[in-house]
Amino acid sequence: MKKNIIEVATNFKFIREKIMCNKFYKILLFGMSIILFASCDSKKEIADASGTFEATEIIVSSETVGNIVRLNISEGEILQKDQIVGLIDTVQLYLKKLQLEASLKTAVSRKPNIHKQIAAIEHQIETAKFEKKRIENLALTNAVNQKQLDDINANIALLEKQLIAQKSSLEITNEVIEGESRGIKIQIDQIKDQLQKCKITSPITGTVLVQYSQAGELATVGKPLFKIANTDEIFLRAYVTSSQLTKIKLNQNVKVFADFGEKESRQYDGIVTWISSKSEFTPKTIQTRDERANLVYAIKIAVKNDGYLKIGMYGSLIFSN
Repeated sequence: MKKNIIEVATNFKFIREKIMCNKFYKILLFGMSIILFASCDSKKEIADASGTFEATEIIVSSETVGNIVRLNISEGEILQKDQIVGLIDTVQLYLKKLQLEASLKTAVSRKPNIHKQIAAIEHQIETAKFEKKRIENLALTNAVNQKQLDDINANIALLEKQLIAQKSSLEITNEVIEGESRGIKIQIDQIKDQLQKCKITSPITGTVLVQYSQAGELATVGKPLFKIANTDEIFLRAYVTSSQLTKIKLNQNVKVFADFGEKESRQYDGIVTWISSKSEFTPKTIQTRDERANLVYAIKIAVKNDGYLKIGMYGSLIFSN
């Protein structure tokens, strides 16, 4: 009987210690949970600013008028800089270019050869001068009279005046034709430029975000064709208060956190590339560290994209010490 009482007492003591131990572990786990949630909350609180990711977007528009013959792009496709992705009809421009080239050829053919044109008069002058020397020699022996010498001198003077007049006329004609030729060449260069603009090219290396036009549609000057953005380097546009403004500067390194959901985020290294010089009212979608602040300053932080960052995604930042 006494032995049974001792065993019961021993078992009760063991059970009580086990219960106390379980309570200790429960309290310990509860305390650790509180610390963990508190640390998570503190992590959220220490975010100095928040905003959304954006990229430099370019809307490529038509530079000429014509039917879109082809436009080989699709949304999400990566294009290289100066890559030809489409073509606008060039038939009329090409025919105009051929017409101007024919006009230029005709104009050049009308250009006189000055040397050949004045060769005959120059030959007459040389002959007259040779005859003058012969008459002068005869005059020494009184074989000819003075009138013959005067006549030859007058003839030479007339021929020289005719030579000068013909040179001047031919030079003026050449200048007129050269001016006409230059005008035609300029028109040809304009057509070549328009033909070049008929080629639809990508201005940067980037990703096609939106396609506005399709092959077969009529393009007009300024009509949007597609939108492209360089998503390799993306920017976090955030807002800071005036008190925080004194803590940041251009080219400053910051820590950027991309929000991938309620429980997931990624950390990136960022550099402050732009700070607004004007304040604005806090956007409704943005929470600043001091939510009571009415006026904030926009900043941009450049982040190297690893492929996970998307335009419009939310993010936050912490100023590096």
